[in-house]
Amino acid sequence: MHLIIDGYHADSKKISDKSVVYDFLNKHPKEIEMTKLIEPQVYVYRGEKKQDWGISGFVLIAESHISVHTFPDREYINIDIFSCKNFDITKSEKQVKKIFNINQIKSVVIDRGIDFEDPEE
Repeated sequence: MHLIIDGYHADSKKISDKSVVYDFLNKHPKEIEMTKLIEPQVYVYRGEKKQDWGISGFVLIAESHISVHTFPDREYINIDIFSCKNFDITKSEKQVKKIFNINQIKSVVIDRGIDFEDPEE
C-alpha cells in the first residue's frame, strides 16, 4: 500500500519545526504496527526561491518507508507512507491532520505488488 497525502492550509509553525517532523517520523511507524529500521533523518532545505524552503525527512521501515516534505510559506505538506503490508489508512490520515494541524487533506492510495502472492496465505 502507498498512501500519498497532500495537506493544504497546514500550521506553518508546526511544519517549519524539525522536531515536530522528527517526532512524527519517529512515532508513526509504531502507531501503524511497522518496524523502524533507522532513526529518522530530517533536513532543512533552502531553495533558490524563498517560498521553496522547507523541511524534508524520512524513516526507513522494514516494510518500506515514510517521507515528509513541508513548504511552510505555502502552508503545504506532502507525506508518503509506503508499506508492503496493510495498515490503517484512516488512522494515518487522522493523525497526520492532527499533528500538523492541517485544514484540508487530499489523499490517494495505490495498491503495490498486487500480482505478488504471499506464500504464507
